[in-house]
Amino acid sequence: MDDDLKSIAAARRTAETAFTAYQKFLGTDPAHVDAIVDSMARAIEPVAKELAALAVEETGYGNVPDKRLKNLFNALSVADFLRDVTTLGMLWRDDATKVAAFGEPMGVVAALIPVTNPTSTIIFKVLSAVKAGNAIVCAPHPRGIKCGMATIKVMADAAEQMGAPKGLIQCLDQVTIAGTAELMSHRRTSVVMATGGPAMVKAAYSSGKPTLAVGAGNVPCYVHKSKGGEIGEVAEMIVTSKCFDYGTACVSEQAVIADPEIARELRQEMKMRGAYFCTLAESDRLSKVIFMGKQAMNAERVGQSPQALADAAGFSIPPKTRCLVSEETEIGWHRPLSAEKLNPVLAFYEVRDSQHGIEMSINIAKFEGWGHSACLHSNDPEIVAQFAAVPTGRVLVNTPAILGGMGYSTDLEPSFMLGTGTWSGSITSDNVTALHLINIKRVAYENRPWRDIYEEYGE
Repeated sequence: MDDDLKSIAAARRTAETAFTAYQKFLGTDPAHVDAIVDSMARAIEPVAKELAALAVEETGYGNVPDKRLKNLFNALSVADFLRDVTTLGMLWRDDATKVAAFGEPMGVVAALIPVTNPTSTIIFKVLSAVKAGNAIVCAPHPRGIKCGMATIKVMADAAEQMGAPKGLIQCLDQVTIAGTAELMSHRRTSVVMATGGPAMVKAAYSSGKPTLAVGAGNVPCYVHKSKGGEIGEVAEMIVTSKCFDYGTACVSEQAVIADPEIARELRQEMKMRGAYFCTLAESDRLSKVIFMGKQAMNAERVGQSPQALADAAGFSIPPKTRCLVSEETEIGWHRPLSAEKLNPVLAFYEVRDSQHGIEMSINIAKFEGWGHSACLHSNDPEIVAQFAAVPTGRVLVNTPAILGGMGYSTDLEPSFMLGTGTWSGSITSDNVTALHLINIKRVAYENRPWRDIYEEYGE
């Protein structure tokens, strides 16, 4: 049997068994569901580093310490958030209007998992799906099957020990494009959660099933002159956020836009924190290493260390370099480093004034990142108000983009699935949570005499 047939067979088998488990799980007391979710989260904590190491070993992307933190964020912060959220049973009631809302599960969730975050995304999607009363089948990237299966086993074992039906939480052990397509379109699949590249997102929306999918992020980070006394801290936030897991998160900063009054100091502070500013020739060589052509990121260079990228581009950097920076003046595919880069590489723009900085931020967001996230460092409320015009679902102020966007350093919903809205063809611009995985049924009593319509609108 060829790989496609094996994957299609796996998709059909898991979808059917997941549906059977979902039917058994249907009607489970919400308190018991919460206990299962908590048990799965606790089971991840002691193996978070082990799963991170498996992910790095199998995919070749990122680094173990940061992937461990991603695993723990999704196991602990997401679980803490879900504990206070009502997803099943009565959500709310309004006695005045005589309307009440009830949450009901959707069914079987087909979850597409990106190679950049193969374990942490599974943790997030499994906790969210089960909290909403659903079954879930994960379809990992072919380079992330082993670590994906290991993560699923930990969570499924914990759930089953708490009384969840076997088969409620599964992972494809044979993965091809054909098999993933079969899972998404299968008659037992109710909804698709897709995280990945543009091709994956397009395929998900073409599956014929309701789909939550997220797009690329080309995150502008504008540093306003009002932060003049805090440039060291701003530099630390930018460099730390961009370097996190070697830049594999699409919500991390992609381009720094600096006012002329603070640009020189910002460059110096970034250098002191491990940023290496490339020469023009080095930037050109680096762009040829990261990209294979227009809209074609080199998959082998994703999530690589600065040293590995510099070696591949043929130039040397200091040993403690944390990220590479390319000075840019233009935006577009004639300057590839102005696009999204899933590695520790930043573009850097010095603008004329605040108006130019906001315009530049808008144009960067529109180029290969429309709808995702934008970041601003400013102490001027008027600038914050103007910057909010950037066409993104999240505008993050005075915080590292990755930690703010995923809901750790802000009060956004903790999530590893950040909607990009209709700007980029997504159904939602929210931080996706378990609340996106339920159907809401409304029970409404008559609240005014029905015959009144004839008096109100009659001739």
